[in-house]
Amino acid sequence: MFELRLMCPEDRVENLSDALDALDALSVSVEDADAQTDAEQALFGEPGMPPPKDGWQRSRVIALFSDRAQADEAAQLLSAQDFFVGCRILGIEVLEDQDWVRLTQSQFAPVEITPEFWIVPTWHEPPEQAKEVIRLDPGLAFGTGTHPTTRMCLRWIARNGGSGRVLDYGCGSGILAIGAAKFGATEVIAVDIDQAAVDSTVLNAEANHVTLVSGLPEAAQGVFDVVLANILATPLKVLAPLLCAHVKAGGHLVLAGILERQADELKAAYAPYCTLSVADTEDGWILMTASV
Repeated sequence: MFELRLMCPEDRVENLSDALDALDALSVSVEDADAQTDAEQALFGEPGMPPPKDGWQRSRVIALFSDRAQADEAAQLLSAQDFFVGCRILGIEVLEDQDWVRLTQSQFAPVEITPEFWIVPTWHEPPEQAKEVIRLDPGLAFGTGTHPTTRMCLRWIARNGGSGRVLDYGCGSGILAIGAAKFGATEVIAVDIDQAAVDSTVLNAEANHVTLVSGLPEAAQGVFDVVLANILATPLKVLAPLLCAHVKAGGHLVLAGILERQADELKAAYAPYCTLSVADTEDGWILMTASV
């Protein structure tokens, strides 16, 4: 396996990626060339905001080829194209043969939520102390239990129970909805703007032997005892009136995807509807809750 590495400005990423696909690259990926520096750019696709760009201001494009001749030919052909102006070849590197499936799996170990509650990939055995387990493998949808925001939400669920009717707004992989079902929710509705997340939630619920309803946001009807939303601060602010309208009197609102420095912004956005407070913190992220 050979890796062709290129540098290009963001307005050339799409052309370059399409050309590499046409040249039979096995895969094409794009990275921020300024990652881990002060010039790093965060690209997010959030509800109510423009879609993310194809690349970063300085994008590193990486293409895999099965043999060196293909990689060399691709580099030569790309260099001769008009759209390659402003781009450059960084080099071609050989990748040693590895068991990529085993390597990927080794990066995902069981995740402790509480001493008795764990997220466990299907290729691992649950720890002996685990009394409640969610089986979940990494996939296209966000939420494998490895991120602090997901862990904090699941800790809240484990400590407070599923509590009647539960809405998981922005369900991703469905992990929070599955957790709520396992901890006693009588009905769980999981919604997302991404159909891939909806499909992932359905499959993950089946794998964990729990019953829930998953769909696009219009599937969320009525009021709920608990409303969970693990998204990001900007869409959470936009969604304040909608999310609060779904919480029944005396119910709980649980929000995550919020940095510690964003606490006051969220409190202000939700002040007309409820009083948010910080319920948990981990690695610079916070969990905010309210009783409506």
